[in-house]
Amino acid sequence: MSDRVELGEVRAALVSLPGVRDAAVHAARHAAGTVRIVAHVVTRTPPAELRAALRSRLPSHLVPACLHRVPHIPLLPDGAADRRALAALTAKEPEPPPASPAPATPTASASSAPSDPSAPWAASASVPVTVTPQQRAVLPHALAHQGTGRYVEQLHWRWRGPLDTALFTAAWQSVFDREGVLRAAFDGDAEPRLVLHEDARAEVVRHPAGSVGFEELRERDRLRGFDLRRPGLLRLTLLDEPGPADGGPPSVRILLTFHTVVLDGWSVAVLLDEFYRAYLAGGRLPGGDRRPDCRDYARWLAGQDTAPARDFWSSAAPGAAALVLPAVEGPATGLTGTGRAEVRLGAGPAGRLRAWAASCAATEAGALQAVWALLLYRAGAPAGPAVVGFGVRVSGRGVALDSVERLPGLLTNSLPMAVRVDPAAPLARLLADLRDQALELAAYEWVSLGQVHEWSGRGTDDALVESLVAFEQQRRGSATLRSALAARGVDVDAPRAAGTHTVLPVTLSAHRDADAGLVLAAVHDRARLADDDAARLVRQCARLLCELPGLAGGSATVSDALAALGDEPPVGMAPAPAATAAGEPT
Repeated sequence: MSDRVELGEVRAALVSLPGVRDAAVHAARHAAGTVRIVAHVVTRTPPAELRAALRSRLPSHLVPACLHRVPHIPLLPDGAADRRALAALTAKEPEPPPASPAPATPTASASSAPSDPSAPWAASASVPVTVTPQQRAVLPHALAHQGTGRYVEQLHWRWRGPLDTALFTAAWQSVFDREGVLRAAFDGDAEPRLVLHEDARAEVVRHPAGSVGFEELRERDRLRGFDLRRPGLLRLTLLDEPGPADGGPPSVRILLTFHTVVLDGWSVAVLLDEFYRAYLAGGRLPGGDRRPDCRDYARWLAGQDTAPARDFWSSAAPGAAALVLPAVEGPATGLTGTGRAEVRLGAGPAGRLRAWAASCAATEAGALQAVWALLLYRAGAPAGPAVVGFGVRVSGRGVALDSVERLPGLLTNSLPMAVRVDPAAPLARLLADLRDQALELAAYEWVSLGQVHEWSGRGTDDALVESLVAFEQQRRGSATLRSALAARGVDVDAPRAAGTHTVLPVTLSAHRDADAGLVLAAVHDRARLADDDAARLVRQCARLLCELPGLAGGSATVSDALAALGDEPPVGMAPAPAATAAGEPT
């Protein structure tokens, strides 16, 4: 019975049951030499029903002899279950001997609660989880900027067809009940920790048509923000639109607002698929499969050896002499807030760019990084070769954790990149250097920017990067779910970002649109970069991207690429205000 594979099979069967949040399984040896399987389960489902369900899934010798319900699974520093702490949790609640075998009966749902409200599992229990380095870096700034809309992101889309508010809310509540990250909040000041609460209510509010404008509603909801010490860091707002004149189906604008200290855009796409599954199933998420969650990711992080990462970033991070500004010093703008300048490359230019990048053994993302490196070099105006530095956004999902692509949480990360730009060198070499560094960086995309800053030896007031480049690889929603919704007369758009915010002077992002074009956007701090300058900057990026495929193959140099901008002067950027917080994460 000491076989870890068999014990793992028992735990897997337990956590696959509806209503089971977590479980720990071990083998206990008694004085008589007998061995029994003991299980501790975070659930409201009565043990007898759990055991009955297990009999239909496991061989009889693997059905636990003792099955205890506990409010949470305490962990040791290495991520293993703390058996001593588990024993303390169950010492006052001994389970009666297991009943005689009985035929398997349907398992209870997550809403099956014991009738005694004083039972420990009936309370709103919480499970502490180690805060990741990335969250630890963001959290102080997020707490300091509550009510300002910083670190709050929003998506919006249209729902055409019938929308049952009660069913919509029940479906989201089912997702909240399944996904621990949606019941997460933060606790503690000096040593913060993430706490997974047993219960959190899904907030869904519906406004009638004409009661409020969508942009007003969106901005109001963004500035409302979230209380990071309370669970439920995602909410939904529905706004009915006036009935169409042609008598078509009704339309509802949906606004999803979430806090980036617990979720990223990829995660929200995962959660949306879960919601659609629940909506189609009558408001209850079907199946008992359990993807990894933030606890699994925290355990994985705790097991990583940071020594190789420290060695890599000690030399790979931009040095103090790196050129990091994409603009020359200019006057104060007199503006506040965040702006957005956007330009689109049509399907033709975007297709030529993709083909050219592929011929150079590069990608569109690599071409975008190369163009940004050229602009940084141009703004710095060095006499010869120079190193430039900027941040790049990575998905964080290239780590060796099973099913990480289905893990909802904060994994998207921003990391620094430094590359040498030589005006006399072939442009193909710049692309190759960026590609090679991206491959090396991918092994350490789980490291936080704060850790990199510390390992680089830079001072607290010495920013590693002043800009960020992000090629958005959006997760596609399930075509099967969209077809199932269409069969019920419902058509849903793909979600779009409803205004993005940046803590850097400028973030350059790009994504492919539905028509095979490439959309470039410069999200900028208006106190540093005026709207006209931001628009000129993103147009320069687009111009270079369009010109690159026309250069003379492998013989084209960096100088040849820069010549595509002609005599157009670099844009101007105001100095950083003295009150700007140093080291704020991107």
